Amino acid sequence: MPDFATPNLPSRKFENTARFYALIGFEETWRDAGWMILKRGGLTLEFFPFPDLDPAQSSFSCCFRMDDVDAFFKGVLAGGVPEATKGWPRVHPPKKEPWGGIVGALIDPDGSLIRFIQAPV
Repeated sequence: MPDFATPNLPSRKFENTARFYALIGFEETWRDAGWMILKRGGLTLEFFPFPDLDPAQSSFSCCFRMDDVDAFFKGVLAGGVPEATKGWPRVHPPKKEPWGGIVGALIDPDGSLIRFIQAPV
């Protein structure tokens, strides 16, 4: 097995987290009372319970390195996540950064920031 990392993010309620991520193509592959794992292609997210988390105070985040952030962004919108600047969940459209890459952002229902990044070509 090659080396890889999986982000560990908080979930106020596993059922809600699984339902949200299913809207954007993630499937639940493991759950017990203390842990949940979701996968979408080569992406894996792991969640731990944090029922008292205030999403407005969350500082959890991770990055998805992707070949096509525009397609992912369109899929997130199609899943019903609003493009907005406040509240959660929400998505920010990808834009080209000064370093040449394209970066967008998804804020999940628990306030975790997921940056989706496409390297410069």
